[in-house]
Amino acid sequence: MRLILTLLLVLSSCAAVAAPTDDTAIRQLIQHYVDVRNHMDEAVLRTLFTPDADQLVSTGQWRRGLDNLVQGAIASSKKETGHSTVTVESLRLLGNDTAIVDGRYETSATGSAAPRKMWSTFILQRTTDGWRIAAIRNMLPAA
Repeated sequence: MRLILTLLLVLSSCAAVAAPTDDTAIRQLIQHYVDVRNHMDEAVLRTLFTPDADQLVSTGQWRRGLDNLVQGAIASSKKETGHSTVTVESLRLLGNDTAIVDGRYETSATGSAAPRKMWSTFILQRTTDGWRIAAIRNMLPAA
């Protein structure tokens, strides 16, 4: 019996180490989002969001619903000439199933154009399929 308990304890410890922490999983989701946007993969982009996701972009356009969000994101990516990055600055869990992530969003520019520098806030929700993006708010930094 003691051997079985020890084995169960060891196995549960290994499982805890193997599974990514919420922090790691959330950071991976944000990076995956940026990678998918840079490659304009609409099918994969859809899988990163909750069905009711929305995005408020820096121009004031509100992309409500998954279809509008994905179509707008792909259109924006096609207009951009550079590579986008998001550097996570803060990550807070707001309970077990909700998180807020703030990051510096930057799109490099080609030629003489200046890079776009913004802030992005992501609201994430834990689903049965893992963490998903429920909302994005993009804003231009104050001068």
